[in-house]
Amino acid sequence: MKKVYELDFRGRKLIVETGELAKQANGAVLVRYGDTVVLSTVCVSKSANILSDFFPLMVLYQEKLYSVGKIPGGFIKREGRPTENATLAARMIDRPMRPMFPENFRNEVQIVNTILSVDPDCSPEMAAMFGSSLATSISKIPFDGPIAGVKVGRVDGKLVINPSVADSEISDIDLTVAGTKEAINMVEAGAKEASESDMLDALMFGHDAIQELCDFQKSIIDEVGEEKMEYEVLELTDDLRNDIKDMCASKLDKALRIKDKLEKYNTIDTIKEEVVTYFEEKNSKLDDDELKELLTKVKLILEEIEYDLFRTIVVKERMRADGRSMTEIRPLSTDIDLLPRTHGSALFTRGETQSLSVTTLGALGEHQILDGLDLETEKRFMLHYNFPQFSVGETGRYGAPGRREIGHGALGERALAQVIPSEDEFPYTIRVVSEILESNGSSSQASICAGCMSLMAAGVPIKAPVAGIAMGLITYGDDYTILTDIQGMEDHLGDMDFKVAGTKDGICALQMDIKIKGITKQILKEALEQAKKARMQILDVITKQIPEPRKEVSKYAPKTISFMVEPEKIKDIIGRGGEMITKIILEASNVKAVNDVNAVKVDLEDDGKVIIYHTDKDIIEKTAKMIKDVVRVPEEGKIYNGKVTRIIETGAFVELWPGCEGMVHISELDVKHTSRVEDICNVGDDIIVKCLGFDKRGRLNLSRKAAIK
Repeated sequence: MKKVYELDFRGRKLIVETGELAKQANGAVLVRYGDTVVLSTVCVSKSANILSDFFPLMVLYQEKLYSVGKIPGGFIKREGRPTENATLAARMIDRPMRPMFPENFRNEVQIVNTILSVDPDCSPEMAAMFGSSLATSISKIPFDGPIAGVKVGRVDGKLVINPSVADSEISDIDLTVAGTKEAINMVEAGAKEASESDMLDALMFGHDAIQELCDFQKSIIDEVGEEKMEYEVLELTDDLRNDIKDMCASKLDKALRIKDKLEKYNTIDTIKEEVVTYFEEKNSKLDDDELKELLTKVKLILEEIEYDLFRTIVVKERMRADGRSMTEIRPLSTDIDLLPRTHGSALFTRGETQSLSVTTLGALGEHQILDGLDLETEKRFMLHYNFPQFSVGETGRYGAPGRREIGHGALGERALAQVIPSEDEFPYTIRVVSEILESNGSSSQASICAGCMSLMAAGVPIKAPVAGIAMGLITYGDDYTILTDIQGMEDHLGDMDFKVAGTKDGICALQMDIKIKGITKQILKEALEQAKKARMQILDVITKQIPEPRKEVSKYAPKTISFMVEPEKIKDIIGRGGEMITKIILEASNVKAVNDVNAVKVDLEDDGKVIIYHTDKDIIEKTAKMIKDVVRVPEEGKIYNGKVTRIIETGAFVELWPGCEGMVHISELDVKHTSRVEDICNVGDDIIVKCLGFDKRGRLNLSRKAAIK
């Protein structure tokens, strides 16, 4: 039976419909937010693999281009693989929801958000997050929600919930925050150098709105929510726990204090393998299924012991595995210009994490074209992040980037985008690629640091250097410790990964994921303050290596000039079928094809802007002269030097410059009577002529007679 619920949420209608669509799913809601419409469904598997060591949750965000009245590009004309935005949206929903499922729940859960209609002013991502939480909460699936998320902007100093497109364009904060009624548990933000206190205010402002949305969900859950299902779990006995603790707790404690990452991990793995082997040999008479279940229990208990020991060391003893203080950054080193033929390169190393970042400059026409639901259709600044398996000393899959790589790249891009010069200031497409060569925590922030240096080395006039740092949180009962510059184990066994990037003047990007139910304002405040101190230290190291952007781009990068022409002249520069622009490119570059790597690049814009790119300034200047010649208009009464291009019985055609040709009538060739044109000039001759202006048919009339009088 269809039921409809309505909330006036900050001036916009939020309507939820249940009981009519997708009724065979375990939970389904249709969310209407303004004219945005999202169908959120959830299904759970009937059985669980209780021997698995992870919770199989899949969140999908399916962009349907009909939702914005578009037909997909390409030959197939149907939606293909998820766009980067869809991947990031799915990840953004997964992150606050995952910690809210029971820790021992192993049934597969699939949450599918289908975007049916999009109102640009009413975020489909936030509607999908709301729908995902509500669909799961009203289903039989165990879930300690609800959760909700909102976007927060700041327009003219005033904080705004879910800003419109127009407000977003002038907002200096772009924050997405999610959580429960009690606490925040996910943050994603970009900002134009916002202060720590302003960002904290924005987070709390967003949480107030989240509480409103959670209350609305709770009222619906109370009315239509199902009883939660029973699910199979793996029972771990205290006797087995005690046996394993007696065998290995002291050894694991020592191993956790080893400073070197690989030595530490190898030692821990060896201890665990010894325990597993012992139980395997001791219980070899069990059948395969029973033995497999026992060994899974042993592995889970080993994880528990490691988890508890780690917390005791950090929170109670106030020690870190590598001997650092809680606020100490690992050793830093930097280098630039490692790669001689690239446009800009830099290496940033923090402890055992290392990023090699490379900047490439291209013509504006080489921007990325976006085929998604956003109003934005192109992007001129990109940061791509690659995480090869060798960076952690392992073998593994190589192929298209996964969600993690896309997410880390987007975070780095968001941080550096805040300081990228405008198109008018620097008319280039800019691509930064971060190759992670080593990883032991916070490789995304290393990418920001290396990326910043590579931009400056490439001569990109960024507004200020940017650095990033990852903070951690370790809780133990009511006690907690905030860690600066977390490494891999502190991330894996900790409760929070809180990444902050910015300049000396403020925050440019923020990302937070937590594994517990949520964190308090006090913890957020402490983490932001601690991160600021670390950021300043890293910025000092970066600016010692390269204090400011280089004044010139690399000799291997394209140089550029730009100028304006009358917009209606663009068609003349292009010529019929592209004939004129092709001629200009081939002649100026001295190449045989416009796609030759040595050919000059010319961007022509509708507003009359002409941008020319080439590594050789002489070729750029030659191209500019040829284009300006095409759009030049001869001045009546002015004398020009021209070349005779063809002769007819009644006169001669003279080219004043490429693309500009006029006719000298036979009567205008000389002061005396002329019987034959050839008596005065021939094809190829240079002659002086005076411009007589244009006739009614737009033809240019010239006179040699008037020029030589």
